[in-house]
Amino acid sequence: MSFPPRFLDELRGRISLAEVIGRRVKLLRRGREFIGLCPFHNEKTPSFSVVEDKDFYHCFGCGAHGDVISFVMQTEGMDFLQAVEDLARRAGIEVPKPTREEHDRAVRNVDLHGAVEAACAFFETSLQAAEGREARLYLERRGLDAATIRRFRLGVAPDRRDALKRALAGRYPEPLLIEAGLLRRPEGRAPGIDSETYDYFRGRIIFPIGDRQGRIIAFGGRVLGDGQPKYLNSPDTPLFEKGRVLYGWAEARAAAARAPAAIVVEGYMDVIGLHRAGFATAVAPLGTALTEAQLEALWRLAPEPVLCFDGDAAGQRAAARALDRALPLLQPGLSLRFATLPEGEDPDTLVLRHGAAAMQEVLDRALPLVEVMWALETSRNLDTPERRAALQKRLDDRVRLIADRSVQGQYREFVRDRFDAAFVRRRERMAKGSLRNRPRPGRERAPPIDPKVLALRLQQVVVAAILNHPFLLSEFEEEIAHLELPVRDLDRLRCVILEAPARLPELDAERLRLHLGEHGFAGAVNEILSPHVLSHGGFARAGTDAEAVRTGFRHVMALFQRGALTTQVKQAERELASDMTDETWARHQPLFEDKGYDDGASGGGTR
Repeated sequence: MSFPPRFLDELRGRISLAEVIGRRVKLLRRGREFIGLCPFHNEKTPSFSVVEDKDFYHCFGCGAHGDVISFVMQTEGMDFLQAVEDLARRAGIEVPKPTREEHDRAVRNVDLHGAVEAACAFFETSLQAAEGREARLYLERRGLDAATIRRFRLGVAPDRRDALKRALAGRYPEPLLIEAGLLRRPEGRAPGIDSETYDYFRGRIIFPIGDRQGRIIAFGGRVLGDGQPKYLNSPDTPLFEKGRVLYGWAEARAAAARAPAAIVVEGYMDVIGLHRAGFATAVAPLGTALTEAQLEALWRLAPEPVLCFDGDAAGQRAAARALDRALPLLQPGLSLRFATLPEGEDPDTLVLRHGAAAMQEVLDRALPLVEVMWALETSRNLDTPERRAALQKRLDDRVRLIADRSVQGQYREFVRDRFDAAFVRRRERMAKGSLRNRPRPGRERAPPIDPKVLALRLQQVVVAAILNHPFLLSEFEEEIAHLELPVRDLDRLRCVILEAPARLPELDAERLRLHLGEHGFAGAVNEILSPHVLSHGGFARAGTDAEAVRTGFRHVMALFQRGALTTQVKQAERELASDMTDETWARHQPLFEDKGYDDGASGGGTR
């Protein structure tokens, strides 16, 4: 039996997840979460986390994940209906009775599921028969082995008008097969001799499409040869609504329970290729731009899914469409990142030719949504006041789309700062330069830096180093614990980071960022790891040699511990404010270079 979503939401809202779990597990509060020993496997160190406000539990040890209903099912040995009824009694609410229409629909859907499953089995069998030879050769050329073909239940639709129809005849009535999207009738014709139904898929490799429970509900078909359309999906049916489904979602959800992540690619073969290469959270929309429902499904997998696009013009247009669809839906901690593939490569060809490391490199270079928005809007010529004014309006129009006021405010601040840095401050530097003597030949003038901004950047660099190199948490635990950053939000973030090793065994940079995103720090992390912050501390960048990281970090910590940072920056602020010359800048430059920083001009790390 299915229940109305509003009833289940009300049930979850009435029941305290921590209270239900607390009857079986001793829970300790840690900030917004509770932690305890996992009830699903033996452990001595707590790795079981309960997030009450998001209504889920997760064990970082065994991967157990779910809500209050699934917890009762697993611990009490109940099925779904029994668990819902038990929780409803506790909450004092009545379980809704299905209407006759709902009952009939449920019975009908059982028949539809049966027909679709029977069709899937037929396609699988056909692939292994003589008529599937061409399809098997194609899949072999694409690098798929027999185990992968079985795992994803790939098949082939014979290139005959009624192969499936004949195979299912007598088992399922023809109207049901039409309703399931397996047969079609010539358009505009009523049932009769001249309007005989025929198979919806013919002469195509078949990719079964599952729902969120993994049940097959539809199919995608790739043509064998040069026919059109190249890809064909099942029509919408009572089981299948194209805009609400992601290919591979059930498999990705199982993987995301162990390590929250999501990768969005374009097609079936991309998903399969990435799963084979170890990227088990890959999913794909079904030939359309991402919908609101699909974005919400992605955010159930991870707070910041990575969307992969080609680097050509079509890829840029696809990125712009995804960005526009996502902006109104952004929430604190929920956003997107965008990765650009090498020219001429798809995800599956990239891992096939160059291995998983090449794909991981693409994912590591993914940019936050806000950076992509800026890049898309500033890619055109901005050499006149009118064009820059138009840029401001376009950016403002995009930011206004964001419904959440706090996120909108952060975007507005980002746009204002980036616009000032790109145009206003550049004009100020040019004006100052025109009033001074040109620098001596062979000597470059260092750009002036607002000392207040610089003080902020130095604090951000400390946190960036820890985010990109979590091994610092164990090696400098005491120093980091006693460090107090002047910027309150950064110091709060530092405190949450300090708690992460106890909750996340085998902590790495990716797991740390995901953990912070779940605690509402995704925006702050994106800002800290942005190029305009890391340009002030090359040693903090990802991929820097560990010894160079340690050296740079020791210098920075020494500044804070001696209390020298505030004093020296204030002195620099006074002098730079009154006399921004080459000589003044050169005098203060060692303050940062000698302490493990670069000034952004060299692009290097520690010396």
